[in-house]
Amino acid sequence: MSSPIISTPIDTGWCFDHSYAQLPEIFHAAARPALVRKPQLVILNRPLAVFLGLNAEALEECADIFVGNVFPNGAAPLAQAYAGHQYGHFTTLGDGRAILLGEQITPSGERFDIQLKGAGQTPFSRRGDGRAALGPMLREYIISEAMHALGIPTTRSLAVATTGEKVFRQEQLPGAVLTRVAASHIRVGTFEWAAARGDKAALRSLADHTLQRHYPHFVDAENPYLAFLKAVMERQASLLAKWLHVGFIHGVMNTDNMALCGETIDYGPCAFMDTYDPATVFSSIDQHGRYAYGNQPHIAQWNLARLAEALLPLLHGDEKQAIELANEAITGFQTRFKNHWLAGMRKKIGLFTEASEDTALIQALLEWMKQSKADFTNTFRALSSESSSSFSSETAFQDWHQRWQMRLSQQPQSASEVVNLMRQNNPAFIPRNHKVEEALDAASEHGDLSVMQRLLTVLSKPYDHEQELPEYSQPSSSEMYQTYCGT
Repeated sequence: MSSPIISTPIDTGWCFDHSYAQLPEIFHAAARPALVRKPQLVILNRPLAVFLGLNAEALEECADIFVGNVFPNGAAPLAQAYAGHQYGHFTTLGDGRAILLGEQITPSGERFDIQLKGAGQTPFSRRGDGRAALGPMLREYIISEAMHALGIPTTRSLAVATTGEKVFRQEQLPGAVLTRVAASHIRVGTFEWAAARGDKAALRSLADHTLQRHYPHFVDAENPYLAFLKAVMERQASLLAKWLHVGFIHGVMNTDNMALCGETIDYGPCAFMDTYDPATVFSSIDQHGRYAYGNQPHIAQWNLARLAEALLPLLHGDEKQAIELANEAITGFQTRFKNHWLAGMRKKIGLFTEASEDTALIQALLEWMKQSKADFTNTFRALSSESSSSFSSETAFQDWHQRWQMRLSQQPQSASEVVNLMRQNNPAFIPRNHKVEEALDAASEHGDLSVMQRLLTVLSKPYDHEQELPEYSQPSSSEMYQTYCGT
């Protein structure tokens, strides 16, 4: 088949810039999506399209854009280069099945990467086919949009389109392409890529670009690269706390899946925890629990240490002093994380004020939840009701409830204010794993998108406590659940 058409024949509202392409060539390579025979638009995120300044009506008639058969006006496709520590082991990677079309400038002047995921082989594909199956792409659409509705920084999904062709994994599956929107796709692994080559000039160019794009207020700092490292740590500490607040397990926290803009990226083997247990793992390949729910903050610190190592040549001219600066910064991550986590957990149990016993109070609740095999989301939802004392008759819970009520009485806010705070911070609905699988099965196996649409409608209002939808709020009757990498 011939190469993609250069641009769309109608104006769909694209306004591309290409600042990443101005970086040294070691960071990217030209790439062209593989033409597919019968593209069909499965779903378009119309509100996101409007936010980006796009013509949603016109885009609905342009399935070819969303598989790469046709380029949006101004697109200059490339694949990004990066390395990564995957399960602790360093390897060189790059976009093996993703192609960056450019950076969309919104009507408000914001900048977002527009990337096709599953659009075919790139110079970094190695032995991969560069393709994606419909199920994993719809999973990313569902979970990323749910995360956005929960108020958690995330890449987003503009569209999913089928290719009309099969991809081969353990079986033949319908092929699809996801259009992903991100503040940027610059990762810890992007800096590892430059550091591994010993190219200080390229490393500095990348750092300056990332500073200007995501942390411009630190450009003129006394040590901008140290300020950059600390700012990245702060965003990651906040992000990880938000994950834990809703029971989210990323599943594959490799360094190439830590975006420096502070967004959640890559929704392969991710899932939400039902029964509370810090050791919960869903990924089929995480045999030793490296990326378990409760281990995620420690892995985040480990990943950030790899970023600090990559930045050493920029932190100080003297290597010893650079290492001291890096160590001092990284050592402070757990304190940053715990501050964000505790602040969020206080809100989840209705605390407006701070007291020294709060950590012990929260930990006591979590310990009871673990011992009782309580549902994480529904426990906090029950506490958010006026009749939370009747939630459980267990003595341990009643003792905790009495301590909690005593603590609440020490703050000036009314009972209704407490309930409102809790309902704003405890979702009534999360993407329950069995409901996600039900939606994916209906779409992939039967071409029925109605199940997914109903799920998306519920997930778009996760804090709507007035709705009683047990179908979407109850956990699965089966405790066995595994997720798999989309490749």
